[in-house]
Amino acid sequence: MQQAHGSYLISDDPARLDAVAIHAYLTRSYWAENISLEIVHRALQGSLCIGAYATDDTQVGLVRIISDQATYAYLCDVYVLEAHRRQGLAKAMLAVTMKHPKLQGLRSWRLGTRDAHELYTQFGFKLVGHSESDMAIRIPHPYGSTPPAS
Repeated sequence: MQQAHGSYLISDDPARLDAVAIHAYLTRSYWAENISLEIVHRALQGSLCIGAYATDDTQVGLVRIISDQATYAYLCDVYVLEAHRRQGLAKAMLAVTMKHPKLQGLRSWRLGTRDAHELYTQFGFKLVGHSESDMAIRIPHPYGSTPPAS
């Protein structure tokens, strides 16, 4: 699955992922500081990833999705390199994520964020309980059934 976004390309092609570039960003993120390249490789192999790429094929953004592709998805490692922000790339990657064929019919989506609540609320995420960082989308009856009337 791929989609143009201005001069950028949004793609789920795992062959495009640049683990070294992803590692370089994650090691300076607040959520994965000092993560090893080997762990990044393993995480990418076990996940569905949506990447953002500049015209020279340089990877400039990522959404990593951990999912059973049937009932649940957890969004993580969402970023856009500083030089490429304010182009709508995070929103474009999330739009591709939410409409991805492998992620349809899920009953629950989760993520954690310290500073991007406004972005995620545009896609239906809400804070969970009293948390300031845990967000979720819960679909009450995803399989077409409704609870019996009381």
